[in-house]
Amino acid sequence: MEQTRTIGLIGGMSWESSIEYYRLTNELVARRLGGFHSARSILHSVDFAEIERLQVTGDWAAAGRVLADAARAVELAGADFVVLCTNTMHKVAADIEAAVSIPLLHIADATADAVQAQQLTTVGLLATAFTMEQTFYRERLERRGLRVLVPGEEDRRVVHRVIYEELVLGEVRDASRREYRRIMSRLVADGAEGIILGCTEIELLVGQADSSVPVFPTTRIHAEAAVDAAFA
Repeated sequence: MEQTRTIGLIGGMSWESSIEYYRLTNELVARRLGGFHSARSILHSVDFAEIERLQVTGDWAAAGRVLADAARAVELAGADFVVLCTNTMHKVAADIEAAVSIPLLHIADATADAVQAQQLTTVGLLATAFTMEQTFYRERLERRGLRVLVPGEEDRRVVHRVIYEELVLGEVRDASRREYRRIMSRLVADGAEGIILGCTEIELLVGQADSSVPVFPTTRIHAEAAVDAAFA
């Protein structure tokens, strides 16, 4: 069956991970259909500098308006559903959903499905400080019956710093990989049966080879869910 639905991607947060969304959705469609097939998609890429400033100042209402405008743009361009190519900005998911008549494919729901498919109940979460410390993401996972562990305060600062000072700028450092491995090991020692890579840039740094328990790369999981929805 050929893909019949168009994926609406809201990217740019950061563009380093948005590249992965575009690559993965096209690779997955090509794998299903073969030949010269690629994904039908519409990409609206925002300026991350504006979003990051609103994150730091805590002006989530303004950030929600920016992304609601982006969602309306992809809907008007012909998208059948919205994929927000970032974990953190799902904090304003309700603003996006209220702005459009097409569905938002929520990254935490896709991630919960992947975790539960492996019959795990306790997971560690690595993400931006906003995602680890605020409730919008963890509670969505917890409503699905998962127990979510986050690193201690100092380790949360390390995880967040590496994302914003290195990964979003395309810098991948061995020293930071070692730090992430240490933090992941500590989460496992605390009872995590799996690790959610809950920031779309983290997959640039660590993967399954860096963990003794299953890892859940949210960029890939979200992209796979988007392609499934496109073929539904």
